[in-house]
Amino acid sequence: MRTIRDYQYVEARDRGASAAIGNFDGVHKGHQAVIAQARAASPDAPLGVLTFEPHPREYFAPDAPPFRLMNREARAARLEKLGVERLYELNFNAALAALTPEQFARRVIADGLGLAHVVVGADFCFGKDRAGNAADLRRFGAEMGFGVTIAELLETDGMQISSTAIREALSEGRPRDAAAQLGHWHRIEGKVIGGEQRGRELGYPTANMSIDGLHPPRHGVYAVLVEVRDGPHRGRYLGAASLGVRPMFGVNRANLETFLFDFSGDLYGATLSVGLVDFLRPEEKFDSLDALIGQMDADCARARTILAAL
Repeated sequence: MRTIRDYQYVEARDRGASAAIGNFDGVHKGHQAVIAQARAASPDAPLGVLTFEPHPREYFAPDAPPFRLMNREARAARLEKLGVERLYELNFNAALAALTPEQFARRVIADGLGLAHVVVGADFCFGKDRAGNAADLRRFGAEMGFGVTIAELLETDGMQISSTAIREALSEGRPRDAAAQLGHWHRIEGKVIGGEQRGRELGYPTANMSIDGLHPPRHGVYAVLVEVRDGPHRGRYLGAASLGVRPMFGVNRANLETFLFDFSGDLYGATLSVGLVDFLRPEEKFDSLDALIGQMDADCARARTILAAL
């Protein structure tokens, strides 16, 4: 997959794609359906996705609470798995935000990226002040020479699939409900960072990861599927993870600590993808370290049972 970040400097081989347009936070089933329609609309063209970084919501409200389901690296990895060949990850800045709908269609889609066909959801809005809608885009496409497909919004169990509904499920500790809308386990991805070695001292060495900038799922302990993306221990593992502020040890910044079953080795600096499968229990403060260790034993035994049944 090739990544293009500036619509004003595009190589000839990166033009002519059939692309889905949107933010694709979570790359859920609705997003996947839009991407599938982009492939079907022009099977011989490169399959593309046109998205933005930072997320426009982050750009306009930088001090708002974290809401993203995945960072840019996780999104790119998921899109590549779906067969996307051209990721147009445009820099969202003041100049791009100021484009009117017609200017966006002409300067970005038609002249800049040279897209042959675009697919958007029925609720798509674009241009300055979100003044353009899907019908406007179809009209511009007819005038400027690119095809437009408007995809109907996808529903499951009578409810519209959305990033908002997925965030709600995760906030309530319902990762399987989130996965039903995502079409995959919700994953937290990033580099393993240094910790305070408490897990190792307790007999449960963990891989620590930051969740800064991400929507925080419910704090607590989870059964997890782990993919080590690089390094000498690259592969897939089962495990249990604690997400939260570690109340046994004072006031701490929230992070994710993952214990990999039947693993021995150094993961510092490696990139991990941790899929949340089941919520086991909330975070709690125990009366003693022995009580904490006893609960961790029980958590891991329960996680093994759950994961063995997948």
